[in-house]
Amino acid sequence: METYDALLASISPVSGPTRTILDPATGAAVGEAPVHTLGYLEEVVAAAQAAQPAWAALGHEARSAALLKAADAVERSAEELARLLSREQGKPLNGPNARFEVGACVAWLRATATLALEPETIVDDGATYAELHYKPIGVVGAIGPWNWPMMIAIWQLAPALRMGNAVVVKPSGNTPLSVLALVKVLNEELPEGILAAVSCGREVGSRLTEHPAIGKIMFTGSTAAGRAIIKSSADTVKRLTLELGGNDAGIVLPDADPKAIAEDLFWGAFLNTGQTCAALKRLYVHEDIYDAVCTELTAVAAAMPMGNGLDENNVLGPLQNKQQYDVVANLVDAARRSGARILLGGNPDTDQPGYFYPTTLVADIDNDNPLVAEEQFGPALPIIRYSSVDDAIAKANALEVGLGASVWSSDLPAARAVAARIEAGTVWINKHGAVDPRIPFGGAKQSGYGLEFGVEGLKALGVPQVING
Repeated sequence: METYDALLASISPVSGPTRTILDPATGAAVGEAPVHTLGYLEEVVAAAQAAQPAWAALGHEARSAALLKAADAVERSAEELARLLSREQGKPLNGPNARFEVGACVAWLRATATLALEPETIVDDGATYAELHYKPIGVVGAIGPWNWPMMIAIWQLAPALRMGNAVVVKPSGNTPLSVLALVKVLNEELPEGILAAVSCGREVGSRLTEHPAIGKIMFTGSTAAGRAIIKSSADTVKRLTLELGGNDAGIVLPDADPKAIAEDLFWGAFLNTGQTCAALKRLYVHEDIYDAVCTELTAVAAAMPMGNGLDENNVLGPLQNKQQYDVVANLVDAARRSGARILLGGNPDTDQPGYFYPTTLVADIDNDNPLVAEEQFGPALPIIRYSSVDDAIAKANALEVGLGASVWSSDLPAARAVAARIEAGTVWINKHGAVDPRIPFGGAKQSGYGLEFGVEGLKALGVPQVING
């Protein structure tokens, strides 16, 4: 285990171009990130190609053992990684934030390492015998976002490595240090060459998506960027797993208990200060309990402290970057001008440092308002009144995205019946955004395609091969 300063120094370049990474809470420098070149990308891809066959030949049991040791290494450096993540991304150490994210990396590595994937007997009727196997793809490119940089990197690289692939990770330019540090720690227990990180600009990133030696791209990010990756990967017919933008709806049925669900509604919407792809981003509440839900949710939200992530008391932090801050501020301002009612927040202190936007709840808002129709990706939740469940479902399904959704009710069969009618990859009941390494996760419509997590996620990192005879 290294100290925080030693860990940061170990990923700081000794030569070549760099970028200064700033703390979104204070504007202070966190550290220097390398700006890797096309030549560096070619080096790590070639090293991955060379190392991958031996890694694949080890077999599932040995690879799983290596991932378990890698999980131990992350656990040993957990506090240092969490502190770096908090400073670079902005999320607080406590609450479901930086320490939670690093802990989730450890848990996900261990869960992925212990998933069983056996050959499937497809036909065995005496005349025909056929088995389905999954072979490594080769080299996988993993492109991650800035909101959960470490955890999403693990979601991508853990199953890829488990299946016998080598991996080249490209972190977001906003949060490269966290991922570089994570990869450095993982490589303490992994064979040389099978895992590398490339901190680079758009030109080098584009080369990764079109590189002929990359057999698959895993990408988490915006729908627009996903479309660009589909195009750039087409000439080499790469396999793709795309987890793209979402604007998740939650529907509160009239029999729900407003006080009982208020805190879970809050964290469904404001986890990571709202900067989560599968966060609750538009809440539909039946008119019978609309005012009560607004009152209870406001009380919970008002009690949640926001501030610098290194302050142990805070559970909400800043937006990670100025661009996202402006998106949230502009959408809330437009909602206010339209006549929507601001229950809480909406009044940022522009004199303080950092990209802090206050926890904001907006009521009495039209469904076609931009704060409802566009993904805000920040701490502002619109609450829409409805009178007919059919109407709420139609509004929930009206957008072109469908990552997640939720239904809130005291009647479980009724909630499940509503959930089955919602067009989303995952529909939670009486919770929102709860992912599990055993349960497949993926989007519908323009929220992407392909599955992650669980056995289905492992299969997505392999090439199916049928042995017939």
